[in-house]
Amino acid sequence: MSFLHTLWTEWNWYCQDVIVAVLLVILFFTGRELSSREYWRQAFKRVFERPLICISFAILCIYVLIAVLDSVGYHPLLRDKDGIVMRSTKTDKKLYDEEGLSVLDLMLSGLRNAKEKTYSAPLAANQFSKEMMVNDDGTMERGYPKLKHLHLLGTDRVGTDVLYMSLKAVRTGIIIGAFTTLLVIPFAILFGVVAGYFGGIVDDIIQYIYTVLSSIPSIFLIMAFIIVYGRGLTQLCIIMGVTSWTGLCRVLRGETLKLRESDYVQAAEAMGVSRFRIITKHLIPNVMHIVLITAVLSFSGRVLAEAVLSYLGIGVGGDTMSWGVMINDARLELARSPVIWWKLCAAFVFMLGLVLPANLFGDAVRDALDPKLRTQ
Repeated sequence: MSFLHTLWTEWNWYCQDVIVAVLLVILFFTGRELSSREYWRQAFKRVFERPLICISFAILCIYVLIAVLDSVGYHPLLRDKDGIVMRSTKTDKKLYDEEGLSVLDLMLSGLRNAKEKTYSAPLAANQFSKEMMVNDDGTMERGYPKLKHLHLLGTDRVGTDVLYMSLKAVRTGIIIGAFTTLLVIPFAILFGVVAGYFGGIVDDIIQYIYTVLSSIPSIFLIMAFIIVYGRGLTQLCIIMGVTSWTGLCRVLRGETLKLRESDYVQAAEAMGVSRFRIITKHLIPNVMHIVLITAVLSFSGRVLAEAVLSYLGIGVGGDTMSWGVMINDARLELARSPVIWWKLCAAFVFMLGLVLPANLFGDAVRDALDPKLRTQ
């Protein structure tokens, strides 16, 4: 177990970049495949007829762009206080920062380097808390020192810009929502379609598996997995995907039970078409609208779940910037007098900015693919 824990820790950040790359590739090929079919072209044409949905889609694209920029990393040269490039004493080679930075860090270098001593309120000119100050005449007094920079959303306890933290958390939210959904879909399609089509003992076994899994509180499975493999973004995505495929599986099983009695499936069986081909060519394509609707609508739920789990201390690690971590840190700050409110509000606003457009876009996709609403 210790070996696996060490392996997870070493490859955690590398896996996150791979996850983003895989998500982009899948998104590209899925969009190209759907755009080649008239049914899906007409459906998405109906989706984008409403201006509000277009605005929501544009906001989602901005969030995805931020996540992509934060996933493209590089290792800058290490420099001393005088700006001279540092070199190895043995090999005389240039030294690079091992942790590395992202393109987003480079674009937000002004915010990243705008450090203060401690808390500062949004758009404030002075520090939030008092400290001993030296006047021009050499006397000491307690007051609010001037800030070095102007911060739109203020700073946290160690003087880090809250706007910078909120933008860095976008990548975590996108990965949690998209990658967890990507893990759920194959499990749900495989078990749901197979159970609904074959029936009998196969259906009973699969029903027993997802019934038992859904009967166990997900929070306990997540806690056990995190205790064994450690806290991290990759670990959280995997265990959330494993514990959340049962709902979609039930829906797909019920839809497959109806589709297997349809005329075209019965005709394919009478002509001797293999069961594998019937599943891949007739059943799965006819349940993809349910998969797409569920995936889009459940995206926001998984983003919110990360905030709840991080608040409980079983989410992503403290070294990963996320809205859940920000909310957890702000929990104790709300007990101060006066209240430190801007960190909690920033996490809430940015999370709302992702979840609300995702819900609106998901509702529009559901309406466009619903045959009853389409006929009306």
